[in-house]
Amino acid sequence: MKQTKIAIIGAGGLTGKELTKLLAHHPGFELVHVTSNQVNGKHIREVFPDLSHLPDLEFHKHEAPVPKDAGIVLATPNEVSLEKAPEFLEEGRKVIDLSGTFRLHNQSKFEKAYQFPHTKFALMDQVVFGLPELFREKLKNANFVSNPGCYATSAILPIALLGNLRKEIQGPVIVDAKSGVSGAGGRTEEIKFAYTNVYENFRAYKILNHQHEPEMEEYGFVGADEKEIHFTPHLLPIYRGILSTIYISFPKGINAEQVREKFQKAAEKEPFVRLYQTPEEVETRKVQNTNFLDLGFRIKGNTLVIVSALDNLVKGAAGQALQNLNLMYGFPETEGLVTL
Repeated sequence: MKQTKIAIIGAGGLTGKELTKLLAHHPGFELVHVTSNQVNGKHIREVFPDLSHLPDLEFHKHEAPVPKDAGIVLATPNEVSLEKAPEFLEEGRKVIDLSGTFRLHNQSKFEKAYQFPHTKFALMDQVVFGLPELFREKLKNANFVSNPGCYATSAILPIALLGNLRKEIQGPVIVDAKSGVSGAGGRTEEIKFAYTNVYENFRAYKILNHQHEPEMEEYGFVGADEKEIHFTPHLLPIYRGILSTIYISFPKGINAEQVREKFQKAAEKEPFVRLYQTPEEVETRKVQNTNFLDLGFRIKGNTLVIVSALDNLVKGAAGQALQNLNLMYGFPETEGLVTL
């Protein structure tokens, strides 16, 4: 099999490391270029000594020339993606951006959520949102993909999979989510995410002010009337995993079998969606180091409660990126993401 060359810009971070690991075991992709301004000049095996089968590569700075025939994954901060994505697209490359820079189609919402001006907003006409369960056919022909956020994926998919039942939703939808430190954007040098500040501790942050909230609203209700979402994230004293509890109200009682039918069809069709009989069965430990999104639900009166779980570094980031790369380059969607 001829391998497709891939470069990861920003490979030194948590998501870049996870994607490096996945690509190292993928038969169809060859990682040929990695960058990190922080570890520039170091060998990839020195930076990631806990990973196996890594290529013989050294880290370069973000500005270093990239092999001409390589596709690009941007695992960079938002402002860096704003600068680099247009450059690579002008070179005729396929690009996946893991930042939030090209997710929202409302410029004012973007600038309010991310707190900087979006100077390349015309590119939003080209971008495909990288959630295969919703946009699979578009992704197969895409040259520019914006990978979803981890929290956002945990809420968008359960809501979107309700299909036409979303028309009956009485907003706002409440999303109460908990994440390990790697999903909250933690880095070892940031004291608020350090072990001493998360151990035996639990707290909320960015309450009703998180950048994934408008993303949930735009894509959770794609094809239906958009409803307001109130999102509160919390920081768990664990490394990886997100568990979200989603509260949805209806003007009148909703039939549990209708909901189960919607979710069951998705679980049968989608390789990475799993439905449990009860919401109590959904746990972070069942999805850690996998590309699965697990969900379960219960109804009481007019309220539907959905519990979902995913690994923020896999289905919430690098695994979903590889799922999208597989679609973009014509490989089986599950290649490199499941162990048979």
